[in-house]
Amino acid sequence: MTTNKLQALILSVALATTASAKTKQPGATSTQPDWFQTSPNSYAGTTATGSAPFLAETNPAPFGQSTFIPNAPLETSEPIEGAHGRNIFQLMGDQSPYFSPAEGFGVDEYPLPKGAQITQMHMLQRHGSRYPSSSEGLDSWAAGIVNASNQFTGKLNFLNDWSYKLGKEILVPKGRQELFDSGILNYYNYGHLYDNSSKLVIRTTLQSRMLESAENFLAGFFGLEWRNHANILATIDSATTGEYACTKAGETMEASVATPVGTWMATYLKERTAELKKLTGNYDWTITDTYHAQSLCPYETISVGYSDFCDIFTYEDWEGYEYLMDIEFAAISGFLSPTGRAQGLYWVEEFLARVEGHILNVPANTTGANITLDTNPVTFPLNQSLYLEFTHDANIVSVLTAFGFTQFADFLPLTGPPKNQQFSASRLVPFAGRFNIEIIKSPHKVSPTRSSKSSAKDYISGTGETHYVHFIQNQRTVPLHDSFGACGKRDDGWCELSTFLKVQKESLAKAEYQYACFGNWTMKDYGAVRNGVPA
Repeated sequence: MTTNKLQALILSVALATTASAKTKQPGATSTQPDWFQTSPNSYAGTTATGSAPFLAETNPAPFGQSTFIPNAPLETSEPIEGAHGRNIFQLMGDQSPYFSPAEGFGVDEYPLPKGAQITQMHMLQRHGSRYPSSSEGLDSWAAGIVNASNQFTGKLNFLNDWSYKLGKEILVPKGRQELFDSGILNYYNYGHLYDNSSKLVIRTTLQSRMLESAENFLAGFFGLEWRNHANILATIDSATTGEYACTKAGETMEASVATPVGTWMATYLKERTAELKKLTGNYDWTITDTYHAQSLCPYETISVGYSDFCDIFTYEDWEGYEYLMDIEFAAISGFLSPTGRAQGLYWVEEFLARVEGHILNVPANTTGANITLDTNPVTFPLNQSLYLEFTHDANIVSVLTAFGFTQFADFLPLTGPPKNQQFSASRLVPFAGRFNIEIIKSPHKVSPTRSSKSSAKDYISGTGETHYVHFIQNQRTVPLHDSFGACGKRDDGWCELSTFLKVQKESLAKAEYQYACFGNWTMKDYGAVRNGVPA
């Protein structure tokens, strides 16, 4: 059975409905499923709710300081050795609560020139902050710590009466807030693009945190009456996200990260592990224990508001943690992965089809896209000015890789971060991270040398109407010329749409989709792959 036939079968099971349904969403017919049915949800995945927080009682702030910073809502003002006012919660990779990187990605922000218009916006949004995933094993680790209690001292003394209070997989309250806030932000930025003559089709998956992220976003964007304005197309994860359709990605994903992650973990946590081991009595404290303890800092903070695990570590330790996440994502779905481009190819193809105004017309088995959905005008509409989709961190990284954003193609040596490193998991895919792609129509060509104010002087006289692409990652412009030389260097980082589309069509073949996903190749050592395709 081909991948697309399997996807279609999975979808028919997940979204099946009968012709006798009392109420059908617009576009549903007796021969089609009710594509926008999201309840009851039999495919929510692993779900477990943790203990309710009680921060008003447990918060140790103001930590002996003469000043007090109110929690909002998380308590993140722990005194971290070596931090000097810097924020460790922006060094937690994909576990960082949402933030927009103040330093940006290499260019400043510029307003639209007078007379220019945004005609479309395409968004790929990660889910909000969540409890740990089942595969991380923090609950099992915690059980061992609880059993060994009454022998920890010093920095680890709190473990003697500590208990594990976290759930699994689902959004925490902070995650709901992040997506609600994103919906409000995007409404202020792009609300005018919504055409209320028809409902928007919004895409997500049936996994609990994914579906609820979409719902919280829409509640922020439209208000609690969002169902009057949008339909959610929710599929099973394995029928939606690129790595599931790519067989070799699943086969090689663990092997691609095991050695580099283990090597760097043993390097940056060596000193801290030796220190903590002296505080654990008869408990055999290892590098893995140190890593789990560090991981609980972000997870406890977003779940119950504050964590005693955070200030066990120095600012330098957190820089090491950040680099560990960078290595992991670059090797799983970035340019250091042999299937990095192939995993994200489907979304690039869908984006190009939407911009050009046609259903997806690529041959079956040459893409990770769901052909069943992408050739159906009900589930792949072309009349929207807003295209909103909710996904996972690894998917966003793979889409950036498939686009060919070589600005983020750093090689990450296992000896430590390279100078001027651009690829950063925390800056690219924090919880609720997203990118927005604006399609801009201007009456004339816009000068590559820009004014900081909106002005008609930004135009090049004697030129005609021109369309541009503006790429925004977590509210900061990504300069397209840094990755695509044909775009030409510009102060605003934009690229002419015609040029960008040409570059993307030429780059689709670089993914080597069939070979990367189904070919007869073997995993090479870390570092052999630098361009997101098999070495």
